[in-house]
Amino acid sequence: MTTPSATIVALATAPAAGAVGILRLSGPAALAVGRALAPGVPEAPTPRHAYLATFVDAAGGVLDEGLFLYFRGPQSFTGEDVVELQAHGSPRLLRLLLARTLEDGRVRPALPGEFTRRAFLNGRIDLTRAEAVADLVAADSEAAVRAAAAGVSGALAKRIHALEEPLRALHADLEGVLNFPDEAEGADAEAGPRVTTLRAEAESLRAEVGRGRLVRQGARVALYGPVNAGKSTLFNRLVGEDRALVDAEPGTTRDALEARVEWDGLGVTLYDTAGLREAPGRVEALGIARTRGLLAAVDLAVLVLPPDASGDEATSWTREAGATPVLVVTGKCDVASPPLPSPRPRVSGLTGAGVDALRTSVLARLWGGGTPSAVALVSERHADALRRAAEALGRAEEASRVSTLEVLSGEVGLALEALGEVSGTSVSDALLDTLFQRFCIGK
Repeated sequence: MTTPSATIVALATAPAAGAVGILRLSGPAALAVGRALAPGVPEAPTPRHAYLATFVDAAGGVLDEGLFLYFRGPQSFTGEDVVELQAHGSPRLLRLLLARTLEDGRVRPALPGEFTRRAFLNGRIDLTRAEAVADLVAADSEAAVRAAAAGVSGALAKRIHALEEPLRALHADLEGVLNFPDEAEGADAEAGPRVTTLRAEAESLRAEVGRGRLVRQGARVALYGPVNAGKSTLFNRLVGEDRALVDAEPGTTRDALEARVEWDGLGVTLYDTAGLREAPGRVEALGIARTRGLLAAVDLAVLVLPPDASGDEATSWTREAGATPVLVVTGKCDVASPPLPSPRPRVSGLTGAGVDALRTSVLARLWGGGTPSAVALVSERHADALRRAAEALGRAEEASRVSTLEVLSGEVGLALEALGEVSGTSVSDALLDTLFQRFCIGK
């Protein structure tokens, strides 16, 4: 763990030319060091007030003119004194300002995520909100932005708190009965039902991990099926541009193509795959092998069949996807004249018929009901902690019926410890190091 008393500095904007570049300082020497670069700022500046300032080098030479902002601790993001210098976005200028601050022996470069880590350590935010900051920086879809913003605002923290507080109260009641049986008599009477309720809530939150992954990383959807079924034309229509070659000759697509789209705010990576058939050419066979590997890795496979495909053929092609969920559609519906009866949705990449309905069906299969941006961004790390909490509560539920009060209290304590890894009430320095390493420097 770094020494909290050190003053840290970093560029808070990307190292590229832009209209504005921000240098951020946090720590006890932030104001003094910041004023050394902007000597025209009052000795006791008004917090949260923007001062137009001249930034100078060590000899007093003018480097730039910009804004000086001071946030007095603990009413700042990190809980410490924070100064931000907002200069013009010249990478060379910003490096000069950064080097100027590091000439002061009280200042050192910030580590990745160290500003947010200090906010956590100083009680400004809990761990779920700290992790949501990184999610917001990395968000690349509207759903990811909105869900991460909800996390920064404390949406997940509130749900974890709603689990932790009654669990902590139950643990206190059980320990009271164990240590002071006369004074706390009867406090454990409803322990079983209380444990059952809390276990159900933990399982409900844990179930959102899949949705959290879809929001964070986006969904993966592959179009597959026999050759010449209209997959590439449909792919182009879904993407909105001609990305895949289209020709009447079977086997045109010989490798998987991909494109990123955003549907209802959810990021989706679409794949157009090589058509599957017997006795292909050597290069086409490599594409078919890649198709089969891709089908095992996506979240949803869309099987595109020609208009004359039978139900038995649909069943056979569906097996190609293995355990991956499959949505079956009939392609090239524009060339079936008269239209053949089929229980499958009908689409045409050429005319666009049925494409909007297909998009809606894909989202429904991926997501079900609700709004992607409303999901709690439960990560794999959270899910593991919630799993251990739920398992401990399951054992506690059993102990409330057949075992001793000591065992029941011990299992409730284990559940609390696991939840503390999510909220940050019980977390190791090693885990914090791992979590904050994924942050950018300056955040």
